[in-house]
Amino acid sequence: MTPKQLLEEAAQLKESMVFNRRYLHVHAETGFDLKDTYAFVKKALIDMGYEPLKCGKAGLVALAGGKKSGKVFLIRADMDALPIQEAAEVDFASANGSMHACGHDMHTAMLLGAAKLLKAHEDELEGTVKLMFQPAEEIFEGSRDMIQAGLLKNPDVDGALMIHVMAGMPFEAGTVIVSAPGVSAPAADYFEIRVQGRGCHGSMPYAGVDPLNAAAHILIALQEIHARELAMDDRAVLTFGTMNAGTAANVIPDVAVMGGSIRTFDEEIRALIKERMVQIADGIARSFRAEANVSFGSGCPTLVNDKDLCICAERYVKELLGGHKAFSVSDRNAMSAGQKPSKSAGSEDFAYVSQEVPSIMLALAAGQPEKGYGYPQHHPMVRFDEDALVNGSAVYAYTAMRWLEEHK
Repeated sequence: MTPKQLLEEAAQLKESMVFNRRYLHVHAETGFDLKDTYAFVKKALIDMGYEPLKCGKAGLVALAGGKKSGKVFLIRADMDALPIQEAAEVDFASANGSMHACGHDMHTAMLLGAAKLLKAHEDELEGTVKLMFQPAEEIFEGSRDMIQAGLLKNPDVDGALMIHVMAGMPFEAGTVIVSAPGVSAPAADYFEIRVQGRGCHGSMPYAGVDPLNAAAHILIALQEIHARELAMDDRAVLTFGTMNAGTAANVIPDVAVMGGSIRTFDEEIRALIKERMVQIADGIARSFRAEANVSFGSGCPTLVNDKDLCICAERYVKELLGGHKAFSVSDRNAMSAGQKPSKSAGSEDFAYVSQEVPSIMLALAAGQPEKGYGYPQHHPMVRFDEDALVNGSAVYAYTAMRWLEEHK
């Protein structure tokens, strides 16, 4: 099978991939609560001749190949949406209060397309391709849940690939950007700071302890970490997204609660920021006679790209798509498109897989601003160019096949 033949086969699947993508888009579901999505993907795999198995709370795994001894290569798609009311002007908009605003419906449709391609060429596979359909990526819990359920075992995974579509990029739909070796997506941590005061009448603040005043000083003081405790090249973002307290304008409340997130590219910096957040919040709160408790919820580590796999993946996608539709992050030719790609500021829970086995993250351009795809991921108006589905599915399948062939 030649790259040209595989692309032609992928193009023949475009109609079915568009159908699958739009069905998933209309029936967007979040977190681990993927009843319709899970059933749809499972049936599609069974109809192709696979024997999909449940993995974890709501994940699916299927195997292609295995007829020849060899290594195992995993390709992954996430299936969950976001709790966003869709405002995009498309005929297949979701109306249930959830939205595929990050393109996971595209990922799932592409991986189903790749599954079809791999099944058609199963006798040629020099090993096994493990298909990973995961839930709960947006809350950074699905990948870890599947790993704990045995995702990387039986058979043991030797390498792994993920693709993420990107809207609003100045590259033709279907262009692939290969990550450079090392970290390409930051670690993420969600946090909550609960400031306990003592409520009282608004006219007598001396009779209580104002948690809002303490919380405001904590919020400002925590910005000092980035400004004065990190070096210039220690990239990190500490963001507050919520601040809630009180129900009446003339009452000092008992409690103020703030929530936010941290993004870091270095695990030592990640640990430092979390440690200093606890120390600063506690110290500031006590200085205002209040108490502060900092808790960290779901998160994920840094996504690390394997050097050998980066080199291989770049070569494979260029074989498949040509140099004009595939390049690496460090490729100077990218400058001709008007933008040099860089590390993503968005975290990705495929990072848990990358911490266990050699892995690679690819970006797939799926919407140019000049063609009407101007909104970014996670926006209620974001749209994705379905022309990217063909290349995405072909890249999934071809990369897996070529890697197995070269590593047999």
